Amino acid sequence: MIIEYKGTTLYYNQIGIGESVVLLHGFLESSGMWECLIPIISKNHQVVCIDLLGHGQTGCLGYIHTMEQMAEAVEAVLRHLKVEQATFIGHSMGGYVALALAELFPDRVNGLCLMNSTALDDSPEKKTNRDRAIQAIKQNHKTFIRLSIANLFRPKNRKIYSNDIQKIIKEALQFPVQGMIAALEGMKIRKKRVQLFRNASYKKMIIIGRKDPALHYETLIEQTKESDIEIVEFPDGHMSYIENKEENTYKILHFIEK
Repeated sequence: MIIEYKGTTLYYNQIGIGESVVLLHGFLESSGMWECLIPIISKNHQVVCIDLLGHGQTGCLGYIHTMEQMAEAVEAVLRHLKVEQATFIGHSMGGYVALALAELFPDRVNGLCLMNSTALDDSPEKKTNRDRAIQAIKQNHKTFIRLSIANLFRPKNRKIYSNDIQKIIKEALQFPVQGMIAALEGMKIRKKRVQLFRNASYKKMIIIGRKDPALHYETLIEQTKESDIEIVEFPDGHMSYIENKEENTYKILHFIEK
């Protein structure tokens, strides 16, 4: 399904009946990443998957896509569908978008799960790496995509899940270069939202890969202190929905039905 939004198009998929669950993908991914989870969740819930700005079948708005702009686009889809409240599951960048939405539209949220994501802002080192990534995309976006996606997996898993890696790469190669750059620019300037995540009264969960190449384990644990955030740990990398598929599915379903 597609809706018009600020001169571009937003793509979404809506399946099932019941309380709403919104699934938000990460950088260089699309709503298609949830294909294994959707049939399970949609048995008892309405599932809404959205392609974020510059990804999948959704267009671009500008040179920078802030997490707030992405959150507003998600909210536009929810308004269109007359969804008042939902549980949000965000993978990586999708978690940043979910946090921005929780700040902008707190009444929309009855649960928030950060999957291989963080409520912290970018460190100076990470911001430098984002700038390097932007330059790499401008020089050769195909090489950047191939290397970036493979490097999100735990090293020993890159061979095991090579078919999954190739599938993600193939899709990401279709995304507009502008969309990739705009997302990196937006992630680079995002706000720290640890207090929001810690103190919110709705149910909260964080899924952590102990060998996540993109996020530091200690900083992920630190942001859960003195809170009722449920912590789920897996032994692998940044792609828990592939590397720890069965356990990840079970934990998400249990969280939704809490």
